[in-house]
Amino acid sequence: MDVEGVLGWARALPGVIVETVEEGSDAPPAAWGDSFITYDPDGNAEPGRWQPFATVVTSDYPGFDTASRLDRPGVFRVNVSAGRQLFAELLGYPPAEARAADVDHTAADVWLPHPVYAAQGWVCVVCPGPATAGRLRVLLEQACTRAAARYRER
Repeated sequence: MDVEGVLGWARALPGVIVETVEEGSDAPPAAWGDSFITYDPDGNAEPGRWQPFATVVTSDYPGFDTASRLDRPGVFRVNVSAGRQLFAELLGYPPAEARAADVDHTAADVWLPHPVYAAQGWVCVVCPGPATAGRLRVLLEQACTRAAARYRER
């Protein structure tokens, strides 16, 4: 699976906007090429108003998030806000017990706690493939449903 395959799934979800940071934008260069998947059915939310429920990152953020070594050719990571219950279902322990030092965040096609946001219920997969792709699609749908519920509450 490649980045465009994941983003295609996300774009097909109802009410979803996928924003990819353009090279040369005001965003930090480390973010260029990264994609943010947000629920915004009206398409008119002010930038930054809604938090993404998933992201696709293609490079390391020096001094902040380098555990997956995304500087390797062709390597990317999909991050999804799974919530506490799904996080525990996928990883076998709750987000509060995630220990970044105990995980090989460079491992491909396996579910991992997010290297920075695990405590908030975020999971990730580096280069999704046969072992994770099916569940990734379902997880994106579930995260979208939760984001839609939050949107309606506001």
